[in-house]
Amino acid sequence: MLNNIGLPGLLLIAVVVLVLFGRGKISSLMGEVGKGITAFKKGVHEGGRELEDDKAEEARDVTPAEDKDKV
Repeated sequence: MLNNIGLPGLLLIAVVVLVLFGRGKISSLMGEVGKGITAFKKGVHEGGRELEDDKAEEARDVTPAEDKDKV
């Protein structure tokens, strides 16, 4: 059903939304969407960094201290 919208349909929807909500409300809404996307990207980046830190911690040498002195 959504495959048949086309450019004229999208423009009509955009005009209706603009008339209903006004320019100021849409502008503030898009600002909040931008902040949300930024926070999501930051969370994904920090999650990836946390996973890398966990992998690095597992890869550390786990030889007991007593055996290191003998070598």
